[in-house]
Amino acid sequence: MNTVSLLTMALKSKKKKDTLPTTTYELEIVAKDMAGSEVGLTGTATATITITDKNDHAPEFTHTLFEANVYEGSTGVVVNLTVDDRDDPDTGAGRAIYSIINGDPTLSFEIQTNPDNNEGMLSVIKPLDYEAERFHALLIKVENEDPLVPDVGYGPSSTATVRVTVLDINEGPVFFPDPLTVNKMENIPLGSFVASLNATDPDILQAQSIRYAVLRDPAGWLSVSPVTGTVNTSGSLDRESPYVHDNKYTAVFIATDNGSPPATGTGSLVIYLEDYNDNAPYVVPSVARVCEDDMNVAIVGGRDKDLYPNAAPFKIELGKQLGLDKTWKVNRVNSTHSQIMLLHSLKKANYQLPLLITDSGMPPLSNYTEVKVQVCVCKKNKMHCSSAHSHRASLLVLFATLLLALLCL
Repeated sequence: MNTVSLLTMALKSKKKKDTLPTTTYELEIVAKDMAGSEVGLTGTATATITITDKNDHAPEFTHTLFEANVYEGSTGVVVNLTVDDRDDPDTGAGRAIYSIINGDPTLSFEIQTNPDNNEGMLSVIKPLDYEAERFHALLIKVENEDPLVPDVGYGPSSTATVRVTVLDINEGPVFFPDPLTVNKMENIPLGSFVASLNATDPDILQAQSIRYAVLRDPAGWLSVSPVTGTVNTSGSLDRESPYVHDNKYTAVFIATDNGSPPATGTGSLVIYLEDYNDNAPYVVPSVARVCEDDMNVAIVGGRDKDLYPNAAPFKIELGKQLGLDKTWKVNRVNSTHSQIMLLHSLKKANYQLPLLITDSGMPPLSNYTEVKVQVCVCKKNKMHCSSAHSHRASLLVLFATLLLALLCL
């Protein structure tokens, strides 16, 4: 029998890698010719033999039961599971894969392998609720990355139970609904009812009371009953306020229980403010320029902070002063704009033209406003206007002069 045959037999006699003293062997092989005669020639060579592992050991948990405690509402790793595996830990035959096979219908847990020590890290990924379920029993299975050899299987020791105990904490009150939305007319009387807040304590196994308070009320319009949660007005609700956006006013309230220590929760109240006709319209622009020989002075428009139907269409007309209609005329252009016209030319000067604008609210609101009309001398596409201050009397003087001329006819 030659040397190679003897080596093959020696290796076959070592059936398991874990029983070998080492996994690497270096053999010096001598070959002789002439049937090994002393006068024959010889040659030597070195052979390195590395014995690789096969997955012939199933991983086994070190305990059949693991226990963990976790506070409700928290997440993260709660327990590390340990296993024994006689296969090479640096190969797929020894690396462990963990899975939850029972006891987690809500998918609140996950388990991952720690690559440094092959332990299973069980984590809570969805906060648990003490009041809903105080205990969780999870059945965990461990396998290898590589499949087991045909004559080896996973036994009972490849599964373990994890008992998770949920610990109670004092949870803050919860508002429902959040946000709470209501519709209210602006300018309702002080002390008017706005809404009833509803906050409940998740700690249903404890008899705790709840008190309410205002946390954020930008305009200072609201008050709340500490006991009942009833919200009333303490100021005038104004839809046109800078604190109102898209007709919505938002306030935030806080609810505090009497636990130890006390816990709090917040909720929002959104008030949709309905418009009331409380803003008189006004005319823009407030200044207009016109050449001495131009009868078309300007097109002016109405503006109103209120909404339809408390705004346009607007009625724009001359003020009630006597004689204005002898020099000026206002023609309606559309529902929001009108054109100011001169009935005869005026000399270069600044004139204050009084206008009366009325909205379409019920009841309607009117506003007297003045437009400064600058009558200018126009030459070579340039307007030369008076820089002197406006004088309303000029119109009255003009009217008096016209009236005198008519009487003398």
